[in-house]
Amino acid sequence: MEANITQEEGKKGLNFIEQMVRKDLADGKNGGRIQTRFPPEPNGYLHIGHAKAIYLDFGIAEKYHGTCNLRFDDTNPSREDVEYVDAIQEDIQWLGFHWKDVYYASDYFQQLFDFALSLIRRGHAYVDEQRSEVIAQQKGTPTQPGTESPYRNRPVDESLDLFQRMNSGEFDEGRMTLRAKIDMASANMHFRDPIIYRIIKTPHHRTGTEWKVYPMYDFAHGQSDYFEGVTHSLCTLEFEVHRPLYDYFIHLLKEGDYSPYQTEFNRLNLTYTLMSKRKLLQLVNERLVNGWDDPRMPTLCGFRRRGYTPSAIRKFIDRIGYTKYDGLIDVALLEHSVREDLNVTAQRVAAVVNPIKLIITNYPEGKVEMMESVNNPENPSAGVHEIAFSRELYIERDDFMEEAPKKYFRLTPGQEVRLRCGYIIRCTGCRKNAAGEVEEVYAEYDPLTKSGMPDSNRKVKGTIHWVSVAHALPAEVRLYDRLFLSENPAEEKDRELAGLLNPDSLQILTDCFVEADLATAAPYDHFQFQRIGYFNLDPDSTDGRLVFNRTVSLKDTWSKKINA
Repeated sequence: MEANITQEEGKKGLNFIEQMVRKDLADGKNGGRIQTRFPPEPNGYLHIGHAKAIYLDFGIAEKYHGTCNLRFDDTNPSREDVEYVDAIQEDIQWLGFHWKDVYYASDYFQQLFDFALSLIRRGHAYVDEQRSEVIAQQKGTPTQPGTESPYRNRPVDESLDLFQRMNSGEFDEGRMTLRAKIDMASANMHFRDPIIYRIIKTPHHRTGTEWKVYPMYDFAHGQSDYFEGVTHSLCTLEFEVHRPLYDYFIHLLKEGDYSPYQTEFNRLNLTYTLMSKRKLLQLVNERLVNGWDDPRMPTLCGFRRRGYTPSAIRKFIDRIGYTKYDGLIDVALLEHSVREDLNVTAQRVAAVVNPIKLIITNYPEGKVEMMESVNNPENPSAGVHEIAFSRELYIERDDFMEEAPKKYFRLTPGQEVRLRCGYIIRCTGCRKNAAGEVEEVYAEYDPLTKSGMPDSNRKVKGTIHWVSVAHALPAEVRLYDRLFLSENPAEEKDRELAGLLNPDSLQILTDCFVEADLATAAPYDHFQFQRIGYFNLDPDSTDGRLVFNRTVSLKDTWSKKINA
């Protein structure tokens, strides 16, 4: 439903945010200046949901000749790390964007602290000595007003003194907080004297032990936008109810007419996917996945390792668009965008993931021919490469059946197939081991059926791929599937995370073979394994052992599974 609405918006040309930006420019608002920011908290790796925000924040600035800054919301040192700072910058650059400047909320700690002191002096804030859980209980409900703190009307000088002592390290974490003094009966729960500072004694990754009190997001975010000169503060919909508080603090801070303006858009929710950084961290810490860049993770580094491309992600985000309400997007649409992108960019290569040996009994022993293989039929300029052909080949085990049904058009005794880029062959039989398993398949080739020869256009119903036994490179192939069995794992709140996982989300095939041309492949290079799927070379690869990750299958097979 959401994608259909986006198509309707596409007919109009602009989403609602771009319409707003154009109107602001036409009205000369902010002197015709456009400035956005992307403000991640460095407490985890970016996921596909962040990509939607990145394309909007950087894309708006790029399209309308503005600027976009990267700002790290580093206001909670107990959860943040330089590792995440570096990873976030790498991911943004991988998507193809570049910030004008890098800022940190910690750049403004002194200004924020001074503003907090100003609020206390003006009667807009006070130090509360109640525990946070007691404060939460006093908030009331949407239909019942909250209960005022017994410290709400404490003298200004007393709150000033206590707040300074909080920052000097005199009190333990949780002992005191600084709260804004607004309205405990407000219909907006966020106005009921929100906590704006708390004590944290964990050293900060940039400021060390200089600060012992840290601002809450609702207090730091709007002010940081103001300090930087942001014109359009673009956030996801869960921050819509926070906007009045955002405006309230800026009103108390600002001098002059300028104010940043917050606008909200729908976040990205994908089927069979979790977008919670807390849950993703749990997956990593409990070793339910192999790190943040596990190709089953929805992190950008995970998608990169799996073989997704920035252009495919961008195409997907353009398709789903930006609206004012949340929905659940089928992950198959993302996978379709990846297939569409790789179809025109990935080199076609031969790989056999479940091999069985095929011996062409009438082909001369020791003879090797080099067959031309088209690199990409969607792109003639990509050219061709050569693949060795010999008497002994590996083919897929599924491409042979001793007793085949009527509509089986691959190898079976007495039936012909074409070897891709090679000859037409007729199956003559097979050899089995003591357990009755087929170990070798036998066939004879027609030497006049090679491309360009008299019988090359003879019609056969099946074509199979192969690699030469003598020239094949050993490879490990990792087949990735959706990490969760539940269509919407975020709603499975009563179940353990481990119990939601798809046990078949990773299959490792160790006895695979690929054509020799892949010896020069570099990590992250993309390929289409003919008739199998799209793959990329994993950085785990070594000189003697190539490792490939399946990016996506050639077709959406998941829909067939769930509808079976």
